[in-house]
Amino acid sequence: MTPDEFTHIGSGDPSLYNEDLAPIPHERRNWGAFEIFNVWNNDIQSLFGYTLAASLFLSYGLNGWLTFAAIVVAGLLVMWLVNLSGRPSVRYGVPYAVMARAAMGVRGARFPALVRGIVAIFWYGVQTYFASTAVALAIRALFGIEAGAGGFLGLTGVDWVAYIIVAGFQIGLFLMGIEWVGKFLNWAGPFVYAVMIALALMIWWKAGNGIWSEIGAIFQGAAESERSTLAGFVAVVGTMVAYFAAVVINFGDFSRFVKTEGQMRRGNFWGLPVSMAFFSFIALFITAGAVVLFGERLTDPTAIVERVDSLALTLIAAVTFFAATVGINLVANFIPAAYDIANMSPSRINARTGGIITAAIAFVIGALWVSLISKIGIAGFVDTLGAILAPLYGILIADYYVVQKRQLVVDQLFTAEPSGRYYYDGGWNRRAIMAVGLAALFSIGTVWLPALQALSGFGWLIGAVLGGILYILLCGRK
Repeated sequence: MTPDEFTHIGSGDPSLYNEDLAPIPHERRNWGAFEIFNVWNNDIQSLFGYTLAASLFLSYGLNGWLTFAAIVVAGLLVMWLVNLSGRPSVRYGVPYAVMARAAMGVRGARFPALVRGIVAIFWYGVQTYFASTAVALAIRALFGIEAGAGGFLGLTGVDWVAYIIVAGFQIGLFLMGIEWVGKFLNWAGPFVYAVMIALALMIWWKAGNGIWSEIGAIFQGAAESERSTLAGFVAVVGTMVAYFAAVVINFGDFSRFVKTEGQMRRGNFWGLPVSMAFFSFIALFITAGAVVLFGERLTDPTAIVERVDSLALTLIAAVTFFAATVGINLVANFIPAAYDIANMSPSRINARTGGIITAAIAFVIGALWVSLISKIGIAGFVDTLGAILAPLYGILIADYYVVQKRQLVVDQLFTAEPSGRYYYDGGWNRRAIMAVGLAALFSIGTVWLPALQALSGFGWLIGAVLGGILYILLCGRK
């Protein structure tokens, strides 16, 4: 069978089909390895990504070489996971919300889409707030405005202006279409790297060769920790995998725009293990330079910029932090949520409408972050939803590669007739639901049960493996 046999579905049941969810024909796909590479670049280069990369070298009781090796191993593992989840969407041109119908049923697939959408909307609002802090930093630097006490909902007038600017920019970019999103990612990824390299060179120039002594101390020494070397190594790998877990399950939302599987694999290779290693070294280099210049290990890049006290650097850094955070927001949160919401009612909601709904709900979440949400322990709620997602990934992979044997009947993914291949029992695959429930008990336990919290770094991976195995076993029963 040729790829084109799978990519021309002109219609379907209105409750399951619209043009945004339909397979993308190969002739309309215009992404390549560079676009996939920049999907990961933007995912890595956020403010949180920098802080995470820098802190890994200081917090897990490993010397720098072992930490660096663990980051590369994590990159290779994530690359393998997304190659698995992205391959069917390259072949069939459909997003994750539609791929999930093969395993969960044409109606049951709304459940994973809804859970994934809730997680995405929450983090979209939070990341919008963090991106707005970079814009607020630039406004204050340009106009000489002092940072004052919080006003309405903990935000000052400048904060509100910045927040509205970022929220409007993101929804405007999304409404311009996926082509413009791709162009932004292609610009933001290399731009952030260029600025980070320039910042590293400036830090080197100010710190002198003493920076190499500090880097050597980090690579040869080890931070104080109660963990064993093996436990520390496993913890670093698990932390990095968990960081990308949200994108791993719905990577098909992006791979569907690529013409060939080879392009996807090349983009994943350069964007994950290679880019992760390079970015982590830059973060380590700048952190070491901050030790020489300021006498302490600063893992927050905004704190380093403030210490340098340069208007030009502040403005450049603000644009960089804005671009990086908006990039990850589009990749990890906005686009997946838009597709997931559209999947709830395709006849009434397309991806554009789903994006507007996402932005509206997330605007409220982001506005409430400072004054309310960050203080009520919302992390447990979001981590729990993420734990539910873990077995859904395992079931997606097990269904496509083992149960379906890599062969899907695409038009049946859009058919709501009881005789349909993926209709199962009232549109729900009870075996898949049972596998999700049993595996999720464990992965949720890593969030809430003290006896399992030591496995929290790998809770997602174990939950995914359990979900896949249980699904295969249940499907094998007659």
